[in-house]
Amino acid sequence: MSIINHSTSPDLPPPVTEVGVIGWMRHNLFSSPLNFALTLVGAYLIFTFFIPAFDWAIWSANFTGKDQSACTGGGACWVFIADRLNFFVYGFFPDAEYWRVNIVFILLAALLIPQFIEAFPYKMWLGWALLVGLPIVSYFLLIGGSFGIVHVETEKWGGIMLTLVLSFVGIVAALPIGIVLALGRRSNMPVIRGICIGFIELWRGVPLISVLFMASVMLPLFLPEGLNFNKLLRALIGIVMFQSAYMAEVIRGGLQAIPKGQYEAADALGLGYWKSMGLIILPQALKLVIPGIVNTFIALFKDTTLVLIIGLLDILASVQASIIDPAWSDVATEGYVFAAFVFWIFCFGMSRYSQALERKLHTGHKR
Repeated sequence: MSIINHSTSPDLPPPVTEVGVIGWMRHNLFSSPLNFALTLVGAYLIFTFFIPAFDWAIWSANFTGKDQSACTGGGACWVFIADRLNFFVYGFFPDAEYWRVNIVFILLAALLIPQFIEAFPYKMWLGWALLVGLPIVSYFLLIGGSFGIVHVETEKWGGIMLTLVLSFVGIVAALPIGIVLALGRRSNMPVIRGICIGFIELWRGVPLISVLFMASVMLPLFLPEGLNFNKLLRALIGIVMFQSAYMAEVIRGGLQAIPKGQYEAADALGLGYWKSMGLIILPQALKLVIPGIVNTFIALFKDTTLVLIIGLLDILASVQASIIDPAWSDVATEGYVFAAFVFWIFCFGMSRYSQALERKLHTGHKR
């Protein structure tokens, strides 16, 4: 007589080699001969390059002191960065007026950081304050000359402050101009379409360094007598016109990706051109090209270093001007690492924000 046991036995635990750290390494680092070889190469590079670099930058580095004589550890001399930090941030801005730049930095952070927080309230109003209110407040604070604030010439601006001014104004101005140019290039009116095509192809056909040089040297020749723009304003005009042409092509790609049925649906609703674009077409097109838009913004942020050719000292130019000081020798590596880190922080922040925005606006187009 056989006895049948209908009770179920408890599940056996998974093998040790399939879970935990060992399981992760087996599935991700040693899952195939190719991955095994790549893991060995990666480990070799880490021990050969990254560990010595970490030792140079942290463990053997010098962080405190008054001059280069304090750098005796054989590692990085971050004393140089600490000594010249004010110049790297403010340029030649008067020491007594640093508070004005600091207020602008605080306002920028207070309006920008909430955009990265998903549940933060009133983000739309903060965004409008960032795009409209901050430029106005920054203008009166940085330039001065009104409300009892001392006037500071733009030639004294420099460092991180100048980099942020150039990139922020370029981003805020290039996006709407690029949208208008993209719409004009797809217009049914030949004159409007021809003007937009000519503008886009003209600015995309020359390098930015030539645009900045021409804006600095040639632009004053075309202005009426007695009217003159300073170097900063001329650089801003050149950067905005140059980047708006690239932005227009990015947005045009988004417009062409919208199915024809969306245009027909807008016409069926009786919407005019501007209402159909503003309510139906553009929101979808801009959402599709968020990576391209942010990529253009990142390129703009990095291209601000080219203003050196017209005598403006951004963060990179400030570093280059400091490392030739006889009081500091052999600190070029530290200066360039600091400049690269500053650019990486801002560019990585824009990249992460764009990815968060894509996830938030994802409605099924992603494949």
